[in-house]
Amino acid sequence: MIHAWSSYEKYAWGQDELQQWVATSLDFNKNYEASVLETTIRVLGGLLSAYDLSGDKVFLETAQDIAARLLPAWNTPSGIPSKRINLAYGNANNPGWTGMREKVSWQILEQGSLNILLYLKDKGPHVPEEGGESTSSPIYTFGAMGDREMWEISMEGLRSLIRRTTPSSSAYICEKNGKSLSDKMDELACFAPGMLALALYNGPREAEKYLTCRRGLAWTCYNFYQTTPMKLAGETYSFPAGEDVSVDTSWNILRPETIESLYYLWRITRNKTYQEWSRNIFQEFERNSCIETGYVGHKSIKTGIKDKYDAKFLSCRDA
Repeated sequence: MIHAWSSYEKYAWGQDELQQWVATSLDFNKNYEASVLETTIRVLGGLLSAYDLSGDKVFLETAQDIAARLLPAWNTPSGIPSKRINLAYGNANNPGWTGMREKVSWQILEQGSLNILLYLKDKGPHVPEEGGESTSSPIYTFGAMGDREMWEISMEGLRSLIRRTTPSSSAYICEKNGKSLSDKMDELACFAPGMLALALYNGPREAEKYLTCRRGLAWTCYNFYQTTPMKLAGETYSFPAGEDVSVDTSWNILRPETIESLYYLWRITRNKTYQEWSRNIFQEFERNSCIETGYVGHKSIKTGIKDKYDAKFLSCRDA
């Protein structure tokens, strides 16, 4: 991380699109259609982190501003947020290309985003009440208390999408489009083993229920790395009968999902296997992605052609 940060500071400081002084220049009142997910996890999450670390209320006030602009996305019959929203006018919509995969993943992922927004609502007066359901409990958690029902529904949906490869019987999360299931999985979905590991905090029943899922998915995600020539994961995979796993989209953009899940699994279970897998992945990043100016992705893990150094690599490596 020292090498990554030093290189970013030396070669790219001030060049990324959000590198402005929040107090004087950051203005979200733009006629711009933003991704609710990306804005929540990167912009809102970054501002909250800055506030928690510094205690400077300018970060909290700015976070409240962007949260207020995002909240109308939750004004839907199902409670599942719209995918995009205009930051100036509050008009929310779902692009035509989004399908069942995005809807299912959002139902799981965005509960965490909603928790952040609800947290903000308790922190100050600037976030309006519309857009979220009220609750008598001050505690907002993923998979417990007020969110138990949504957690159970989401997990049943997740488990219904788990299939096994042949011949090794490794678990993976397939895609669903309408009534059809497709034997494909994104590396991005490798957040799931870590998420399931957190079910341990909810007691023995939940821990046992999701034990097989998290172990199997963690192994599959680790093998996304181990089965390629460079031992770096591609972006998407398919699971043809008799071949276990095959890379479909071969670029690598330094995604954190697998190694973050392994981190949670190790911290919660203290099983050193997960620590060893993490070390193996880290060593391949060092061998294949570390250059003089930082860390780079690859246009193809089959050819080894290097791509750009993405500054979000720093923010995604908090584990």
